[in-house]
Amino acid sequence: MGTMHRSGVFKKTNERARLVIATILGTVLGFFIGVSFPSISLYQIHLPSSLRSSFDVSVSNDQDFMVRPPERTMDNLPKIYVPTNPRGAEMLPPGIVVPETDLYLRRLWGEPSEDLKKKPKYLVTFTVGIEQRNNIDKCVKKFSEDFQILLFHYDGRTTEWDQFEWSKNAIHVSVKKQTKWWYAKRFLHPDVVSAYEYIFIWDEDLGVEHFNSERYIQLVKKHGLEISQPGLEPNNGLTWQMTKRRGDKEVHKITEEKPGWCSDPHLPPCAAFVEIMAPVFSREAWRCVWHMIQNDLVHGWGLDFALRRCVEPAHEKIGVVDSQWIIHQVIPSLGNQGKSEDGTGEGVRARCKSEWSMFQKRLASADKEYLAQLGKEG
Repeated sequence: MGTMHRSGVFKKTNERARLVIATILGTVLGFFIGVSFPSISLYQIHLPSSLRSSFDVSVSNDQDFMVRPPERTMDNLPKIYVPTNPRGAEMLPPGIVVPETDLYLRRLWGEPSEDLKKKPKYLVTFTVGIEQRNNIDKCVKKFSEDFQILLFHYDGRTTEWDQFEWSKNAIHVSVKKQTKWWYAKRFLHPDVVSAYEYIFIWDEDLGVEHFNSERYIQLVKKHGLEISQPGLEPNNGLTWQMTKRRGDKEVHKITEEKPGWCSDPHLPPCAAFVEIMAPVFSREAWRCVWHMIQNDLVHGWGLDFALRRCVEPAHEKIGVVDSQWIIHQVIPSLGNQGKSEDGTGEGVRARCKSEWSMFQKRLASADKEYLAQLGKEG
């Protein structure tokens, strides 16, 4: 028994020794293989070509995204606080801050600096439904490559516009049953459209046979108009004398209305006034007007009487371009999108009138509150 016990112990000892030696040899062998492996080309290993191709793509894609981070760590980032930066960006170095954006279309490939063959200088927006596509096609063709086209679709139908070649370079925004002022407040923030010298915010039912966009811009600049509109054909959809086209002028800024309608010849609707169907704003004027648009008052009624607050002197910087005129076709397309208790568009018009009253009251209240604060401070 004693001999057998010693033999078993000796056997187990030998097995342990062999295991230790094998482990050491395996570790050493693995080390040398690991050191020498990077020098082995994948193409020296005879893998199938399809497998090598897939492997190459996988490695390449990984390398594209595995960019070496800068040596600086989070612990030694510079402590930055720049109070003159835009709100929320105070902790960023000014050189990386981009406070404004644009609506320029970009490619998904190539060099960013080569994306744009030409940067449009002006922005033209139409709020549209598919039934007016042929009229909008005529309108768009009046604008050159200097004008970026932006369509707001109130009927949710966008793909049908692909029949027009220009539509491929237009910007399409679709939200059902909304007005152009609803769109303008949400998508034309001044910091978004700051790249454009002038912003056109037009209805869809305008005839442009007698309109030339390049000439219009020339006249606006020549006469110093910050807020303007084309003259209206006298026999179609005319509401105010101010917007009536005059055949003997390039531009007019003052008119005569019905007796008693203008307490001052420099005040609306006899001056400092254009309608909301086809206004054109300079970049600077729009920055002010945008802030006046109320989120819940979507039809914009009453806004035309308040535009004068955004330019000074208003009776000189707001005007009508007579020699480039349009026709208001008076198509109640958006009104038909509305829904009222009796199933007609009358509910939409009632909302328009109500908003006009609400806007005037809000504006008067804001004036009163501001003046009261000045009185207390004094």
